[in-house]
Amino acid sequence: MGAHALQWLNLALRWAHVITGVAWIGTSFYFNWLNSRMHPPERAEPGVAGELWSVHGGGFYRVVKYTVAPERLPRTLHWFKWEAYATWLTGVALLVLVYYVGARAYLIDAQVAALGPAAAIAIGVGTLVVAWLVYDGLCRTPLAERPGLFAALLLALGTALALGLTRVFSARAAYMHVGAALGTIMAANVLMVIIPAQREMVAAMTAGRDPDAARGRQAALRSLHNNYFTLPVLFIMVSAHYPETFAHRWNWLILAGLSVVGVATRHWFNLRNQGRRNAWLLPAATLGMIALAVVTAPRTTPGASGSGDGATFAEVRVVVARRCAPCHSSAPTNSAFPTAPKGVLLDTPDQIQSAAPRMLAVAVESQTMPLGNLTGMTSEERELLGQWIRSGARLR
Repeated sequence: MGAHALQWLNLALRWAHVITGVAWIGTSFYFNWLNSRMHPPERAEPGVAGELWSVHGGGFYRVVKYTVAPERLPRTLHWFKWEAYATWLTGVALLVLVYYVGARAYLIDAQVAALGPAAAIAIGVGTLVVAWLVYDGLCRTPLAERPGLFAALLLALGTALALGLTRVFSARAAYMHVGAALGTIMAANVLMVIIPAQREMVAAMTAGRDPDAARGRQAALRSLHNNYFTLPVLFIMVSAHYPETFAHRWNWLILAGLSVVGVATRHWFNLRNQGRRNAWLLPAATLGMIALAVVTAPRTTPGASGSGDGATFAEVRVVVARRCAPCHSSAPTNSAFPTAPKGVLLDTPDQIQSAAPRMLAVAVESQTMPLGNLTGMTSEERELLGQWIRSGARLR
């Protein structure tokens, strides 16, 4: 398949992943809000636990929640499952296309670990499988009945996973595989626990027997976990645009911190929907994110902001031509890119000067570019480029 076709396939899968993800997370957020807003019905009805009146799009709606189930099943019963399955399938397809098909560029970092594509892909797939098996096993222990302790354990395990993956993959790929592991857990919760419990409840009602309460409790637990996983997963989905996070030397700790911020934010919404006071939680999460930004800010090294002697534009242009222009050109020589990524061109002096702040961020400070360092940019060349940019990025 040609590079042009791969780019369009990437676009199609990414768009489908976002669309289905919005549908899945949207229904999850809505039903959590709905459960929190239910009130006893104004007129008592047999088996009805609560009701909610709402108005939307010019119409009035009344939603009724039963304590267990209605006396008679309706002719049409809607199941919320395909959003989860489609999100996972498109996400895995995107993971395969970007990180496995393009393993040498996106998955492997030779400066981190000397892995071949087959070994790296095996580790990636194994991560998804093992993450689900460990999580599922823990959920079936008495520990799952202690929410605070269980949450701390999951955070510790997730942080350990992030740390381990940053020691074998490129930083960007490590983040994506943590997100893929969480997404796999969420989708497997729906497929393996939540939907089977709902089917058993429907079958029990049809047969005139009581539903299995244990399966119902497991389904409720997994649904709650999915609710709290959503914001960390959403961050990881967009993290590739922020090398300040995944390319930092403490990237695994930054991911843990931002996950805590996401969980705290989700908890704020959950408490708010229940009408419980929690005014401090969202400001605390905001301050936590600010603290992470301050602590991880790049430190200027001695001589980095000097006069720029020895860092002339003529030298910089040679470095850019050798290491950056194979991709960032009006006619890229890297066959993987039919056009310059993100439209960044580095053919002329003016283009190089205009892109200087971006090059400082990705080629000098985070060192995430060149992609996979396929062009072999050296530390001396990065230092030269940084000196030139910090001294004013002058063309003469």
